[in-house]
Amino acid sequence: MSKRSLEQRLQEGTVIVGEGYLFELERRGYLQAGSFVPEVALEHPETLKHVYRDYMNAGSDVVLAFTYNAHREKMRIIGKEDLLEPLNRNAIKLAKEVAKEHPAEEALVAGNISNTNIFDPKNDNSKATVREMFNEMASWCKDEDVDFISGETFYYHEEALIALEEIKKYDLPAVITLGLMGENILRDGYTVEESCKILEDNGALVVGMNCFRGPDTMQPYLEKIRQKTDGYVGALPVPYRTTEEHPTFFNLPDGGCSCHLPTETTFPTSLDPLYHNRYELAEWAKQTHDIGINYIGLCCGASPSMIRAVAEAVGLETINSKYSPDMHKHFLFGKDDTLQKHNQTYRTKA
Repeated sequence: MSKRSLEQRLQEGTVIVGEGYLFELERRGYLQAGSFVPEVALEHPETLKHVYRDYMNAGSDVVLAFTYNAHREKMRIIGKEDLLEPLNRNAIKLAKEVAKEHPAEEALVAGNISNTNIFDPKNDNSKATVREMFNEMASWCKDEDVDFISGETFYYHEEALIALEEIKKYDLPAVITLGLMGENILRDGYTVEESCKILEDNGALVVGMNCFRGPDTMQPYLEKIRQKTDGYVGALPVPYRTTEEHPTFFNLPDGGCSCHLPTETTFPTSLDPLYHNRYELAEWAKQTHDIGINYIGLCCGASPSMIRAVAEAVGLETINSKYSPDMHKHFLFGKDDTLQKHNQTYRTKA
């Protein structure tokens, strides 16, 4: 079938967006925690393609080019500004290669720009620098013919607005999602719902939230955004058990840890025991879908099995749904007539 646009897919149903490459590639040993720069796009392109493919096969309708943190400031920090443009372009090229592999309908390819960590609302020079950074990344996205650009993880409203303005210069659809830190308000004083309404009014196709917060501490704000806005809303939490006391994964404690952590908190490399399981994430996805949100995914920490559970929870069948859990023939817990019945007696003792 012909490839539908993001807007067409949103009009017709739910779009699943598998993110979380940053943590996944760090887990696989191809990305350094700390600087978190996606050099893998140049150093290990086949590995990046595998991750793209795994998330797409798990149900993601979007192959998001892995250029999160691939902006001029991050590349300056690691001393590799000369690799900035090649990295951006190659990440997109690889995404396009994988998107074409989808057996039913070619996946969408999204360019990606993100928080710069240098934005200062009181400094006009910083604003100009951020605008230049976003403009050059958006220009490469346009050159490489992406379907839309995702601007994400903004904790300043004005930085998000600058990103939107630069994307619009290239006549590309924009998805803009905000990262809400523990203050429960954006750093320049806007509520997330106020910011999303302004972003929508200024032409963003999708507005919403991503990263920092797990489902439990993101959901109340998603509901406010849904009530405040008229268009499409995006929801991409991290898959960790954040709480009202600890609303983000930056300071999430692990009461069961008995070893000395080399970092001040469990973030970013000791979060493993704090995951939601896939069934909890599926319940969240259904709840989110039921309030009228249909751009749904997961962010840092997500695995393909989690993405698949989210997709299936809203009624979708994925390429790899044939591998979804089925305990019918399990030697202890299955109920198939051909199983050895004596094993069943150990079901509660195993």
